[in-house]
Amino acid sequence: MKKFFLSVSVIVTFVVYTLFRQNVFPSGQQQATSPVVSDVPTQPPPSIVPSSTTAAGVPNANTPTVLPPTATKTPQKGQYADGTYTGDTFDAFYGNIQVQVVISGGKLTDVRFLQYPSDRRTSIEINTQAMPMLRQEAIQAQSANVQVISGASDSSSAFIQSLGSALQKAKV
Repeated sequence: MKKFFLSVSVIVTFVVYTLFRQNVFPSGQQQATSPVVSDVPTQPPPSIVPSSTTAAGVPNANTPTVLPPTATKTPQKGQYADGTYTGDTFDAFYGNIQVQVVISGGKLTDVRFLQYPSDRRTSIEINTQAMPMLRQEAIQAQSANVQVISGASDSSSAFIQSLGSALQKAKV
């Protein structure tokens, strides 16, 4: 009987501790040991797109998440010659990635995937989530300087290389 109560108390303690940590310190943030009072406003932390979770509330390991952005240099407007350019093919471990870019008005306006890993279910799941994010980020950055998508690092690296080769062909 003592073992039963001891087991229950350990489980209850663990559950309470877990709930306390999630409510008080969301996203793993730690409380400072000594509070700092300042009149200088602080910048908000970089936004992170949360990964999807399973029904049990456990993060899905196969779902890519966007890593926090880093400072990037924005290229000059109109640095590319108008047209459609096809990048070289690069290995993404489970298949190849090749992109085609559309340049209009000297700016990157579209990125199309000509090849991508799609013969395995996991590859399909990863790439259907990662490809739109990579495409959007490339158009926003107007360069191949995009963040690697967590959970799709091989596809992201091959995308960056193929995009870079296509944009190199489009340089004025």
